[in-house]
Amino acid sequence: MPQLGGQLTALYSEKNIYDVAGFPKVKAQELVDHLKNQMELFRTDVRLEEKVLAVRKLGERSFEIVTDGAIHQAKAIIIAAGIGAFEPRRLELPEAIRFENSNLHYFVSDLERFRGKKVLISGGGDSALDRSLMLEPIAERVTLVHRRDKFRAHEHSVELLTLSKVNVVVPTENTALHGEESIEWVVLTDVKTQTKMLVDVDEVIINFGFVNSLGPIRNWGLVVGGGSLVVDTKMVTNIPGIFAAGDISIYPGKLKPFTVGFGEAPTAINNANVYIDTQAKLSPGQSSNMKM
Repeated sequence: MPQLGGQLTALYSEKNIYDVAGFPKVKAQELVDHLKNQMELFRTDVRLEEKVLAVRKLGERSFEIVTDGAIHQAKAIIIAAGIGAFEPRRLELPEAIRFENSNLHYFVSDLERFRGKKVLISGGGDSALDRSLMLEPIAERVTLVHRRDKFRAHEHSVELLTLSKVNVVVPTENTALHGEESIEWVVLTDVKTQTKMLVDVDEVIINFGFVNSLGPIRNWGLVVGGGSLVVDTKMVTNIPGIFAAGDISIYPGKLKPFTVGFGEAPTAINNANVYIDTQAKLSPGQSSNMKM
């Protein structure tokens, strides 16, 4: 991807997170920014927009990582690929693709773009309701469209929606987009009566969910279970020297809140260090003893 942060940045950068220790609540993008700042304390070579196609074990402590842009050498590998490769479910209208570089959005990274705008949001899940509620105070008008009568979101979010000024139009769906350089009008069609209505818009956000898969990872000889990589208590996969941490890993009793991933990362890193240097201690001691 073109930026760090995975799901946090791509899917809900403006959404509050409540399960990270030390933060009563923190916006997803703010958390990513803190993590990036922390990472900059160390020597880290970051390669963005580079897709790993294959991983080959050449020998003990010798791996070759083939990407679409280079070939890298490593003594150990930690896979922290989240839910894997993911992409949005797109609006299935022939004219939709030509507006994706103007005002048709599947990802929202900056709410300020929508300040004072007429925004139409399509979807019936948590993301659609969350974005509607976040934009309602700053947009000129927010219209929420869903093809069913009921929403598939948390009850509290649905309750907040009913108390807001969001214009909810159900059960309808987008059936046509009109405009030259950008979308200016959206045709909405009532699913039951087939009645059509025109809505003028400045911005359109589509929240139909995402499709994810392990992609090329499935071909690397790793044991997969339930769409994740099976690891042991050291976070090592079935291939010695390849570790996995976070949502991409699975083991008996695994839970997937953010805090679990934060704990698995140092477990994988320290065990990878011992794999690389058999004389190294598994526990490096407390970080407060480090000289930065």
